[in-house]
Amino acid sequence: MTPRTPAPRVITVVGPTAAGKSDLGVFLAQRLDGEVINADSMQLYRGMDIGTAKLTLPERDGVPHHLLDIWDVTEAASVAEYQRLARREIDRLLAEGRTPVLVGGSGLYVKGAIDALEFPGTDPAIRARLEAELAGTGPGALHDRLAAADPAAARAILPGNGRRIVRALEVIEITGKPFTANLPGEKPVYEAVQIGVDVDRPELDDRIARRVDRMWEAGLVDEVRALEEAGLREGLTASRALGYQQVLAALAGECTEDDARAETVRATKRFARRQDSWFRRDARVRWLGGGDRDRRELPQRALALVERAVTA
Repeated sequence: MTPRTPAPRVITVVGPTAAGKSDLGVFLAQRLDGEVINADSMQLYRGMDIGTAKLTLPERDGVPHHLLDIWDVTEAASVAEYQRLARREIDRLLAEGRTPVLVGGSGLYVKGAIDALEFPGTDPAIRARLEAELAGTGPGALHDRLAAADPAAARAILPGNGRRIVRALEVIEITGKPFTANLPGEKPVYEAVQIGVDVDRPELDDRIARRVDRMWEAGLVDEVRALEEAGLREGLTASRALGYQQVLAALAGECTEDDARAETVRATKRFARRQDSWFRRDARVRWLGGGDRDRRELPQRALALVERAVTA
């Protein structure tokens, strides 16, 4: 008799922003006796609630959520640290016989949690030189350099994300290889069912525009103003978050608030395309329709996909 394939132990819910990942994650955690582990890099920050579309306590519907609100906005994000924390939560839940449901659109964070991803060390001298260049010339010139050295990395990293650009260039100098060459293929640490939420581009663009409008109505400007007093401008990672970066520019008088809102919509649409491209490269992701026509069926279809994988 052929031995049975071990049952998947981790569920991931991935895809572009505004696709509906968070609600699906709650549903699956409820049905699978699980808990949610956040894989959105900006939801790791305390106080960044409105602009990251962080679920409120009522929206979490009693499902425990982990790795939310763990860093101050002045702290620089670290994928390696996230990997350590996420695997600790995954291992704890598995030991308790529960299902970890990893939810988020930060592709490198998801990969770091479930795949055999090792991070090259740092070189303080190289890092200091690149950060000085970043401070002096801005991220644009460094992103151009990254595009020449590693086009795939440049496509995956937003041109305004100076910290990630610096890290990619640092790794290239240290290893002598493209940054993306240091990312392994699909070598899983955990068996996982990966579910991608797919929404047609015109509908997703409309959802993004409406979400940004709701964020402004919910008080995003006041949230950013309060975080500015807590050091948001000095945060190398948090200050570059979509919406927060644009509102900070408006508060500094660099643009109007209407301009900031419009640029947030444009930047978020561009980011959603990058997210989609990242996850499409992983053949293990099973895509399910998350558009308005499919929204009612999405939870049950996702649950059926998981159950088929478990009993395969």
